[in-house]
Amino acid sequence: MTCRHYSFMDRLLSQADQTLRTLIPGAAQAQRPSPAAHLPNVPLDDEEKRHIAGLMRINHTGEVCAQALYQGQALTASLPEVREQMEQAAAEEIDHLAWCEERLRELDSRPSLLNPLFFAMSYGIGATAGAVSDRVSLGFVAATEQLVERHLDDHLQQLPLEDIKSRAILEQMREDEIEHGNLALEAGGAVFPQPVKDAMVLMSKVMTKAAYRL
Repeated sequence: MTCRHYSFMDRLLSQADQTLRTLIPGAAQAQRPSPAAHLPNVPLDDEEKRHIAGLMRINHTGEVCAQALYQGQALTASLPEVREQMEQAAAEEIDHLAWCEERLRELDSRPSLLNPLFFAMSYGIGATAGAVSDRVSLGFVAATEQLVERHLDDHLQQLPLEDIKSRAILEQMREDEIEHGNLALEAGGAVFPQPVKDAMVLMSKVMTKAAYRL
């Protein structure tokens, strides 16, 4: 069996299709069933629903950014194996995107209106990192996943105990993000210095505050 080698234009068109699937509500299709699919909806008051929806909107936006980051890196990665790893990670993150969107619908809410802006910014960062070197690109994935893990830990602490559906989703997402980060480091990703990580934290705070409300 021969493997097809995709041209730069092929990859660009594929990414355009993936971008639309990421940004259009309802277009993302998960490969795995949601961890919350078998769990019952429990009664929540309006304030709890509003807060949980804000948290899930942040996580949904984070997955939009992850899609953009991986796509940008895959476009400019030098080594085919690194490109394939980025594309595989993006496919797995689609599950998270679909799960969060489904939970938002159950909470009578919606994704962030700022997602197209965040997607564009993240795509540019990913493409730049990939163009610098595969080692930097993989290091950026590892640092990003570590940051996402911290966000998920915080959100799990904030969820009402009775909201077992959101908790199941975030716990599975956390496991996946840890695995992606570890794989990036094992593949040769650079360990970023603390000042770079601090700058990433500041950027993420802007995103989370905006996505929570909008």
